[in-house]
Amino acid sequence: MTSVELQGTCEPRFGAVRDAFEANWTDHDEVGASLCVIVAGETVVDLWGGHADAERSRPWRRDTIANVYSSTKGIAAAAAAMLVDRGQLDVERPVIDYWPEFGQSGKTEIKVRHLLTHEAGLAGVDEELPDGAVLDWNHMIGALERQAPMWTPGQAMGYHAITYGWLVGEIIRRIDGRTCGEFVRDEIARPLNVDFFIGLPETEDPRTADLLPAPGAAPIGVSSQDNLATRALGLAAPRLAGTVNSREWRAAELPAANGHGNGRSLAAIYSALAQGGGELLSSEAIEACASTEHAAREDMVLGFLVRRSLGFILSTAGGRYEWGPNPRTFGHSGAGGSLGFADPDAQIGFGYVMNQMSAGLGADPRWKPMIDAVYGSL
Repeated sequence: MTSVELQGTCEPRFGAVRDAFEANWTDHDEVGASLCVIVAGETVVDLWGGHADAERSRPWRRDTIANVYSSTKGIAAAAAAMLVDRGQLDVERPVIDYWPEFGQSGKTEIKVRHLLTHEAGLAGVDEELPDGAVLDWNHMIGALERQAPMWTPGQAMGYHAITYGWLVGEIIRRIDGRTCGEFVRDEIARPLNVDFFIGLPETEDPRTADLLPAPGAAPIGVSSQDNLATRALGLAAPRLAGTVNSREWRAAELPAANGHGNGRSLAAIYSALAQGGGELLSSEAIEACASTEHAAREDMVLGFLVRRSLGFILSTAGGRYEWGPNPRTFGHSGAGGSLGFADPDAQIGFGYVMNQMSAGLGADPRWKPMIDAVYGSL
């Protein structure tokens, strides 16, 4: 346990948020992290501190970024919602209307919304994959085209931990022509002037923090493929060329798992979504795609109740994903602890990114004190 000297800015009335963030170093062995909160378009908290590596030789700086794992899914969901908003994507149409080859192995009736709500029955891939296959887009698209559903689509929910990115990303590519990473770069990151990448250029490596595994935890997905959870999560690690800190991982496009950003970029994206008005999405699209419940079931992979809109997680009172008091709050977290969300009722955009992962899936112990402090400061 160690203290930290925080950098950045914090409005005086949000001092409790600063205190909660600072306490992560003494209470939760934080190494390096950034936290940003935007309320009604005004940045009220923009803080960072600690170090970008295990040796604590590289300070975490204002422009430091890190892999946010599944927090990437929320940004991919925003990209899909933009296509809905533009009239290019209808989530009630079968996937094969946009991606004909998808219809193999009994998948002709799966709708686009089933991909976004993790109800498609495609949480894993049964065929044997060669080393490095998960970094090869075309290989994984072919594998998913051949894959049969693991349950009746629409009748159950199971977290598509890695496959979500290929499934949603390929829909985006088939409609728009750009990859999901290119779409996010051109239509979200550049217009908002934020650091968020799906497919990280090598030029950004010097400012990228190393992800540090949770003490004593096995790498994500290292398990036998004997149940649904390990089939879904098992795509994440064992077959990768290198590690999540490798150039190969960073360069690939995995819209479910390898987005790179910081607290400021997540908060800015979710602030734009919280306010509506067309900067990214119309207010109507935010209501239809992001802040309205489309599925609520016990997730067979995660093992607990999850409320989902189209690609986003909705805050659940008393649940693993409780992000403030408002049930229309939507966002996505990432393995190890990163989190971004939008609260359209309070007009909050929240972003937290760190490099020291915590164990387990679901609620991270660092979230609640920071989130409670935000709402207590309004």
